[in-house]
Amino acid sequence: MYDFAHPIEDAIEGVTHSLCTLEFEAHRPLYNWVIDNIGLPDKPRQIEFARLGINNTVMSKRKLRALVEGGYVNGWDDPRMPTLSGLRRRGYTPLSIRNFCERIGVAKVNSTVEYAFLEHCLREDLNEKARRVMAVLDPVKLIITNYPEGSSETFMVENNPECPQDGSRPVTFSRELWIERGDFMENPPKKYFRLFPGNEVRLKTAYVIRCTGCERDEAGNVTAVTAEYDPQTRGGNTPDGRKVRGTIHWVDANNCRDAEVRLYGSLFSVPDPEAGDDITKVLNPDSLKVLKNCKTEPWLADADSSQPFQFMRSGYFCIDSRDSTTEHPVFNRSVSLKDSFNKKK
Repeated sequence: MYDFAHPIEDAIEGVTHSLCTLEFEAHRPLYNWVIDNIGLPDKPRQIEFARLGINNTVMSKRKLRALVEGGYVNGWDDPRMPTLSGLRRRGYTPLSIRNFCERIGVAKVNSTVEYAFLEHCLREDLNEKARRVMAVLDPVKLIITNYPEGSSETFMVENNPECPQDGSRPVTFSRELWIERGDFMENPPKKYFRLFPGNEVRLKTAYVIRCTGCERDEAGNVTAVTAEYDPQTRGGNTPDGRKVRGTIHWVDANNCRDAEVRLYGSLFSVPDPEAGDDITKVLNPDSLKVLKNCKTEPWLADADSSQPFQFMRSGYFCIDSRDSTTEHPVFNRSVSLKDSFNKKK
């Protein structure tokens, strides 16, 4: 019997949950008897379908609630949760979720869909919508030693090559830049086309530079990479036709903002978390990585939380709708650029 101490919404949720799964199938005779004997002018149509399963997560409300109440996640809208509020906060668009549901269809047989397919649907949508921006997640200073001190210039960068009508925006360039720490190696392996002593790379939209070395602290850690630029290569072109195989992104050290970036992964470390007795034993310890002191284009701190971005070479990101402020911008990675589902296909 329903406990009337609870709000009617709880009862409605329980009824609709039963009507939408095969849990109702065993009660079909009773349902049909009730419909035949209450004198309805039109008999409602009854449809049952199995609950969808997605690997590396759980869909049970009871188990998701245990994760929330146990403090294993940061609420129902935690971006790792398979809830609409969690997906929205992570940057999943309505179109990507609708496309996912339409493509997998509805079945009466229990089935499991790869989470990678949900990510694939999001990439398809964001590839057309997301503005391309430059952000450095693991920064190291790049000093262009032959660039005039105190000088600065502006380059125009396209917002989205998939959508030319989105136009372009100005970015500033100076003697000192931030680049990704992984874009420099003193002793690189074969087929490494980024910065190492003597090698040339193209700074996105700006100039071709040649690496001359690096600076280190007392512990031997690289504190800065040094390079010289070719003034004849403005815009990234080489008038003499020489080939430059690597292109890296950058942020002007004199015109940028610090930001926190959160990298989300699968909540569980195994494809079927419900196979064991305790789902908390298979939680993925690397499901969230928080990066501090990342460097971004300065205007991103004031961006709309509904605006998706592609951080060049890193993935698709959005402003965190709960924790981000203009003084302390926080970005959530919606999905990486790599599409493992497409590769399998």
